[in-house]
Amino acid sequence: MSSASTTTTDHDEIRQWVENLDGQPACVQSTGSADDPGVLRFDFPGGAGEDKLAHISWEDWFDKFDAANLALVYQEHKSDGEPSTFFKLVSR
Repeated sequence: MSSASTTTTDHDEIRQWVENLDGQPACVQSTGSADDPGVLRFDFPGGAGEDKLAHISWEDWFDKFDAANLALVYQEHKSDGEPSTFFKLVSR
């Protein structure tokens, strides 16, 4: 099976991918301000750095995503066929 990645800016596609893996929108603690959530991430069960992430609303996550002109690169499956939580945020 291929471990190809997909690039998207579609909010519904992003939310579906994250929620299908039981993930939540998040930001890195202490990187933002009252008006800015800071560095965006997703918090997946068992992921590294759980103690460094703060959950935020999808609305706040997508507001920052769009304002920063970002796109999501994600991998649906690893090469062995298992679901993948690999992602990175890139400039559009």
